[in-house]
Amino acid sequence: MADGDSLSIRHGRLIDPANGIDGLLDLHIADGRILAVGAAPPGFTPDQVLEARGQVVCPGFVDLCARLREPGSEQTATIASETRAAAASGVTALCCPPDTQPLIDTPAVAQLIRQTAQRHGLARVLPAAALTQGLAGTQISEMAALKRAGCPVMSHADRPVVNTLVLRRALEYAATFDLTVFLHPEDPYLRAGGCVHEGRISTRLGLPGIPEAAETVAVARDLALAEQTGARVHFRGLSTARATEMLREAQERGIAATADVSAAQLVLTEDDVGRFDSNCHLIPPLRTARDRAALRAAVANGVIGAICSDHQPHEADAKLAPFPATAPGISALETLLPLALRLVDEDVAALPVVIARLTEGPAQILGKPLLGRLDEGHSADICVFDPEACWTLDPTRLVSRGRNTPFAGQVLKGQVTWTLLAGRVVYSRPLDNP
Repeated sequence: MADGDSLSIRHGRLIDPANGIDGLLDLHIADGRILAVGAAPPGFTPDQVLEARGQVVCPGFVDLCARLREPGSEQTATIASETRAAAASGVTALCCPPDTQPLIDTPAVAQLIRQTAQRHGLARVLPAAALTQGLAGTQISEMAALKRAGCPVMSHADRPVVNTLVLRRALEYAATFDLTVFLHPEDPYLRAGGCVHEGRISTRLGLPGIPEAAETVAVARDLALAEQTGARVHFRGLSTARATEMLREAQERGIAATADVSAAQLVLTEDDVGRFDSNCHLIPPLRTARDRAALRAAVANGVIGAICSDHQPHEADAKLAPFPATAPGISALETLLPLALRLVDEDVAALPVVIARLTEGPAQILGKPLLGRLDEGHSADICVFDPEACWTLDPTRLVSRGRNTPFAGQVLKGQVTWTLLAGRVVYSRPLDNP
């Protein structure tokens, strides 16, 4: 569809949590923007009609953590390949961590990533800037310049800031520019080279464990600093029940703290490591069934404001070494929606709540309130999905270059039919992919 064309999405269940909409309503688009919700304006005749009967129409998903591997690791994946996977997953905006090569600690690298994504035009890429220079944890980065270059948040990727004084100064500096800081809640000394949750599975398999305290000690420190500095902090990837309780208590006391959880953590547990399945090697590690239940409850009640993919595509050999030596992470964009929908099927949360954690919630955390909603006049970033469609995950058919997934061969429920970016169809489900 060319710029200036018009389109209507008809007979779908329109869910827009940000505006409290949930009903059978049509959606009308012109010039890349939402023209009307419900009845078409008088005289409006669309150039194209998408029939969405039996499907859900919602804002495009906003993903708080997806690694694209470019620049620096184009042999693994590229901005083109992974934004194509994002479009196939209903994701219209994503935030990439700053641990690229070179790192996103200068405006030039941030602009390069944004310009490359814009050239491909499949998803909005919002680079998270490095909180410290070189992610070394010693000198604060040029936050003002990075913000001007299009970085909405500061981050330290999956590297904790070990020096507490440096973190305090960084939070103070970020607060002066009204920037949220993404933090990886981990005490590296307590992790001590662990690769799975410290418990019965680590003991049975003889693998070095990561105790719950590695997360909770870091959360306690970071919440204290957030309260001291008045900065907004966001915990990127909680995994324990105790951490969710600490976050809830802090929020009730007025501390500006939020968190997300990866979709895999809402489905898998330490038991899924099984017999050294390296596709279940994640950081933070898969925890206990009790932890999973607490994470699910926190998503349902809003303590955790976003579900993300934590997409980490790897080359095949990255998962072929002995378990502790394998690269952590999974290729997760294309399982984001079906895993999130399990919360609906298992009566953990209603569908509008789950969609809110994929749209409005992450958009607010990023400080991008125009994303994740379907207001008239806003850019038409839209996902249309079939909540009842069942499909078997064949890694060779993933759009992402990453084939590393623990869900290979599983039947998943929920599949994207169309994704629109600024009113343009950037993904349409192939007819041979029911």
